[in-house]
Amino acid sequence: MSLRKISVIGGGSFGTVIANITAENGCEVTFWMRSEELVADVNQHHENTQYLPGYILNKGVIATNNMQTAVESSELIFVAVPSNSFRAVVKTVMQYAAPQVTLVSTTKGVEAGSFMLMSQILSEEAPDASVGVLSGPNLAKEITKKQLTGTVIASNDEEVRDTVKSVLKSEYFRVYTNDDMFGVELGGSLKNIYAIIAGIAAAIGMGHNTNSMLVTRSLTEMARFGRELGADPMTFLGLAGVGDLIVTCSTPLSRNYRMGFALGQGKSLEESLEEIGQVVEGVNTVKLVKEKADELGVYMPLADGLFQIIYNSDSINNIISSLMLSEQALDVEFAANDEKTLTQKE
Repeated sequence: MSLRKISVIGGGSFGTVIANITAENGCEVTFWMRSEELVADVNQHHENTQYLPGYILNKGVIATNNMQTAVESSELIFVAVPSNSFRAVVKTVMQYAAPQVTLVSTTKGVEAGSFMLMSQILSEEAPDASVGVLSGPNLAKEITKKQLTGTVIASNDEEVRDTVKSVLKSEYFRVYTNDDMFGVELGGSLKNIYAIIAGIAAAIGMGHNTNSMLVTRSLTEMARFGRELGADPMTFLGLAGVGDLIVTCSTPLSRNYRMGFALGQGKSLEESLEEIGQVVEGVNTVKLVKEKADELGVYMPLADGLFQIIYNSDSINNIISSLMLSEQALDVEFAANDEKTLTQKE
């Protein structure tokens, strides 16, 4: 593979593993981080001591907190920053990047106010750029141990999909492709809501049966909402949908799950966020999704139940009531509905 100048924007755990994998594949990687201290750690000790201590980085990862240095002459830029700062960071990136650069979001969230996904922000702020999104069940700490992991690069542009696959694939990091960018991105954003719910359920003593029911009903809710917004419901059956949902609803390695567990232990929203110490995308996403679902008339009892707990101080038992009492009776409702539609057409 020919060398490519690649930039990774965002010094968190996932940005760190993306920078390292691309460097291991022979790419020249510039890693933009806000913190001068972390920049020094990466360049001197080849380690991101704040987010992934002990994970030794390839010497091809060069850190900087100067955006111009980070992105000028880059062919491919991964943007791995929280959704609440995503647009501002992209604006800064495009002051120095080539207009026709390839931009790939790894952020799983929704913009407040506009309900825009990160790919839409990329297209708006960089209209001449090629755009993609990377999503899937990608716990950074497991990737650092080279445990077999699958991810999805989604884009309307085949060249973007091929390029990202070539710079990221390895023996332990498998890259799959999808052209339903909207569905892949929605899956990554929506699952954070249900990971919080799963954490709550675990904290109040619910078992594996409950978790299994939560995951499957959450998947139905995600696909129902996604279809209303134009995504392919089948996308939610892939890695970026049910794959990501299963892992984030099952492990304390997920910060959204840990957030829910803290809430389930009776801690306040502020105490729970302080305990996590990182951005918890699901807290913001559930508010935005609740508002959009109400606007569109989409039935989402689980998301509504979590919204009531977080923002209206409702009883945590309400979320279990939402699951047990409010849900419609159909199990696989899309298959049933599709069959009905076909029968009616015949």
